Amino acid sequence: MLEIQAVLEGGPADLPTELRNQFVTDGTDKIKVNHYGGHEHFERAPAMLPGPVNAGPAVYRWTMRTKVAE
Repeated sequence: MLEIQAVLEGGPADLPTELRNQFVTDGTDKIKVNHYGGHEHFERAPAMLPGPVNAGPAVYRWTMRTKVAE
């Protein structure tokens, strides 16, 4: 499967840069990141323009935080 560059927008300000810029399998709609006893959830934003004009990284926007069950 093809891997694409993903950029995570929003969420906690202290989320490390290396987590905000990562590679994911193409077709991934949701990303969940472990962060300080919880999970930060991001969903893929719709592409602004289809095709090669929009060949930059896929943008995932923060949607919510959940706590890890104990």
